Amino acid sequence: MNALRLTAAMGMVLAMTGQAPAQQTTLTVMAYNIWGGGANEGKPVDETVAVIKAANPDIIAVLETQTEGDSCTADVCPPQGNSVAADIAKALGFFYYDQEGAGPTLWSNAVISRYPIGKALPGNLGVEIDVNGRTIYMLAAHLDDSPYQPYQLLNIEYGDAPFIKTEAEAVEWAEKTRGPAFDSLIATAGGLSDAAAVFIAGDFNEPSHLDWTAATVAAGLQPLPVAWPGTTKLEKAGFVDLFRAANPDPVAYPAFTWTPTSDPKDPEDHHDRIDFVFGKAANLKVISSEIVGEKSPEAGMVVTPWPSDHRAVVATVKF
Repeated sequence: MNALRLTAAMGMVLAMTGQAPAQQTTLTVMAYNIWGGGANEGKPVDETVAVIKAANPDIIAVLETQTEGDSCTADVCPPQGNSVAADIAKALGFFYYDQEGAGPTLWSNAVISRYPIGKALPGNLGVEIDVNGRTIYMLAAHLDDSPYQPYQLLNIEYGDAPFIKTEAEAVEWAEKTRGPAFDSLIATAGGLSDAAAVFIAGDFNEPSHLDWTAATVAAGLQPLPVAWPGTTKLEKAGFVDLFRAANPDPVAYPAFTWTPTSDPKDPEDHHDRIDFVFGKAANLKVISSEIVGEKSPEAGMVVTPWPSDHRAVVATVKF
């Protein structure tokens, strides 16, 4: 049978069975803590817009759209001023939604999208997005940074958190600090039965169990192996760490998103990957993923000047 007849025959079978050909969608998704749109260091929002334009994402989980409050401490840091999400969206010609309110996943979050944004999810955890007739959900998350377990393990003072020594203590403190937030995100995502794809992205302020391994300890990148509970829960719920799926070797590609503002050998800091894009969809294929930042080799995509204290992560998927 020639190709033309085969195509016609397949069409007849689909018409008889009532099945439509499977639709494929390609999306580029970004997570970017914008540090008040650069305003915490007096930088114009245009620099943040330039970063996003260079990465050319379709959907962005944006964190810290407002500046840090005057009374910001490790334990309490209220946002102040207006969100710059609207300004960024206008410059891009995109849609946007500010995730207003307070909660364990919220600290001045927004979703910015090339595609129309629909309803907000309960608790303002994220939004529905119409991607050419397919329903996509983006849950943008900015989780608590205090206490911060890498600092606790490395005896770096941050607020009043006690120092700790073991993996079990790190897991216990991480679960106390961010466990309810991860549980809320996963429970909400689990109820989205109409979704063609769900993304959970943002600044988790917790590393990945895929990065704190025996191999990274041997390479001097981490102090000890830790099965961090947040990313472990997401993986068990069927979500894929898109960067690590595309770059599976954490020694060759450590992908430190925190922080471009300090030296890697600074004893008062510890560089790590705490910004993520996780995705879940039928037949999900990760095409590529890379870090966006100020210089190579820390970033696969370099943009200067760089306006944030975090590097961003961008991933392209097909489903």
